[in-house]
Amino acid sequence: MTFVPAPFTEAAEALRFMLAGKATVTLRSKETDQRFTFRIKSPEDGNVHFVQLMNGPDNETAYVYVGYIRRGVFFHGGSKARVSREAPSCKAFAWAWQNLQKDYISQKLEIWHEGRCGRCSRKLTVPHSIKTGFGPECASRFFAEEIAA
Repeated sequence: MTFVPAPFTEAAEALRFMLAGKATVTLRSKETDQRFTFRIKSPEDGNVHFVQLMNGPDNETAYVYVGYIRRGVFFHGGSKARVSREAPSCKAFAWAWQNLQKDYISQKLEIWHEGRCGRCSRKLTVPHSIKTGFGPECASRFFAEEIAA
């Protein structure tokens, strides 16, 4: 049996993944087929999440700072950002983020993870983990922390 990955279908699942600490997501427009890949990282305290855009051929290191997420709100990084707030990539992230905060994924958008755990960034191999974006170990820890909070 072959497992075929699929984009997130629920906003809550996408948000949980994106805020896990070491997430990489690709936003793809179904209308234009344009896509942007973002890395969203947070320090251990998790109070802020830094958003970076992949802007080169090396999908491990070619990322530039775009902005940050604090208390569920995305902010452009201002003068420290290497991407203009008017850039299509920044507008796409801001639009997708606002919709996710309203518990909505537009029918025009697909949100994909890269096949690595959103919390620890290890490669996912278990079909259920590939679907959720969390490895078994991180899922049990992450969801236990979420339930306790």
